[in-house]
Amino acid sequence: MKKNGMRTLVFLLLSVVFSAGQAMAGKVYVTVKNLTNGLYFTPLLITAHDYETRLFELGSPASFALQNMAEGGNITLLTEMVGGEDRDTIVNPAGGLLGPGEILDNVELNPGKTNDYLSLTAMLLPTNDGFVGADSLPIPNRPGIYSYFLYGYDAGTEANDELITGGGAPGAPGIPAAPGGDGGTGGTGVSSYDTNTTVHIHRGTIGDLDPSGGISDLDSSIHRWLNPVAELIIEVRGRER
Repeated sequence: MKKNGMRTLVFLLLSVVFSAGQAMAGKVYVTVKNLTNGLYFTPLLITAHDYETRLFELGSPASFALQNMAEGGNITLLTEMVGGEDRDTIVNPAGGLLGPGEILDNVELNPGKTNDYLSLTAMLLPTNDGFVGADSLPIPNRPGIYSYFLYGYDAGTEANDELITGGGAPGAPGIPAAPGGDGGTGGTGVSSYDTNTTVHIHRGTIGDLDPSGGISDLDSSIHRWLNPVAELIIEVRGRER
């Protein structure tokens, strides 16, 4: 065979292999592990989306939709922002709260052709406006299992007073609840204002050991936490392209 013919054959063979590798097929499965000792994740929102979509952005002011989630666990507006629940967006896959040490296993996503990024949000309880999040994480193209550690973020919309008041509406001060039934009362408040009003890494809970007084309604032996707060595992099956 002539040299030019050989080059053409090699090119064609490589094109076939490359094209086969580029074809999108299969699914993406998401697992979320709560790594904390005493925090609960409110109903999760997990979504695959395009490059331009952002549920939140570090260093930027929180949207009203994000504030709703971070202060009261309400993911309705964020869900509407990504087009509602569908093959790309899973709403409340745990069927409620995801407790300390619990695992949400193998949630199936079917990303569309342009939805190459994954985001996740859920409020952290008990906090004032803390949330666990993944911001526009690129979904791997090659089949495999990929693990990421997720931080707790502060929405910057409410002072971290650490007082359990039943509040949860945007702008209402206080923590909605301590789901484990291990919150205190009578705290004077850790902070009346926070200087950082943008989305930032959460400082964690301070708490105290006085169940009926002190500066906080949170128990430092239970609710105190440091980052990361979650592990995200993405399993890609046959999505190579």
